[in-house]
Amino acid sequence: MKYRRPAFAVAVALVLSATVGLFAQKDKKQDEAQKKEIQSIVRLVDEIAAGQPAPSDLSLAWVRDDMLKAQGNKQYVPFTVSIDPSKISGGTVAFYWRVVAKAAPEAAPAPGQKKDDKRDSKKKPDYAYEDISFVPVAAGQNPMRISRSFTVGAGSYDVFVIAKEPTPEKAPKNAPPPKTSFLKQTMVIPDFWNGDLTTSSVIVASRIDPLPAPLTPQQQSDRPYALGAMEILPAFETKFTKKSELSTFMLIYNPKVDSANKPDVLVEYNFCVAAAGNEPKAGEPCKAGERFFNKTNPQNLNAQTLPPQFDLAAGHQLQTGQAVPLASFPEGTYRLEIKVTDKIASKTLVREVNFSVSGS
Repeated sequence: MKYRRPAFAVAVALVLSATVGLFAQKDKKQDEAQKKEIQSIVRLVDEIAAGQPAPSDLSLAWVRDDMLKAQGNKQYVPFTVSIDPSKISGGTVAFYWRVVAKAAPEAAPAPGQKKDDKRDSKKKPDYAYEDISFVPVAAGQNPMRISRSFTVGAGSYDVFVIAKEPTPEKAPKNAPPPKTSFLKQTMVIPDFWNGDLTTSSVIVASRIDPLPAPLTPQQQSDRPYALGAMEILPAFETKFTKKSELSTFMLIYNPKVDSANKPDVLVEYNFCVAAAGNEPKAGEPCKAGERFFNKTNPQNLNAQTLPPQFDLAAGHQLQTGQAVPLASFPEGTYRLEIKVTDKIASKTLVREVNFSVSGS
């Protein structure tokens, strides 16, 4: 099967630093209207978290999220939501997100000790992350998608998201309240720093572009899929036509290295097509109800194929990906199995992508 590598190098120094939160990154001269807007949104999220009914005026929906390794024993999580822009009357929408670690069971007081509810109620909330953006409403796009990110340690979290029409400075008398939508997404963030062979999310891309220059912090905030010297435009659908290609990107973490500080990793791409009643054949990667369709040439990532200067300790990332034209794929439902084998550690893991192909 013919394929091509997407336009990115095998070895890049990809550094995802901890993104800066809400109040630390805002300009000290931020205008008063936005400050009031932030205060009202934070208060609204607090009230919803305490049990107040959540508004849903803008059809806010979670679209996708991906997980990658960041600096400082943390993980970087770009995510995308969608809203209905036709329901927004102004030219911008306020977009706020808060990440809260799921509460651990509260420890019982020691014998003879009473719980101090009054003192506990005055403790300042400690969120894992929070931020806000004022996003221009995109004309002609429905749904409108907003991508942002956060950086946290491994663990379980609730992500609270608000999309809201900004409050007008002088609202007409008896004007309806600004349209607002809320959602909560529960997430389990893996630990990419524990030394075990693992990978980032498999990102299915509509396009991967080189970046001519590093982004500013604000540009990075607005474009969270810009990674190092490239920018991934993720695909939000995995329903393709035969005129399309399936483009994937993935980072491989924590492979063992040889005496020359080089990994030896084999990556295999196998395609299985849904076929009712089929039983897998010996040696094939497919499951019951699938039939083996095809595979691409395996990728060897080792001292012979990687650049001489490749060094995981220097921040270089071991990445893999392919762009496979789908013209030869009969219409149907497919599963791509990506098998990663660390030959030095004698460890293997599998990642999967489900997709479909139609004639038009």
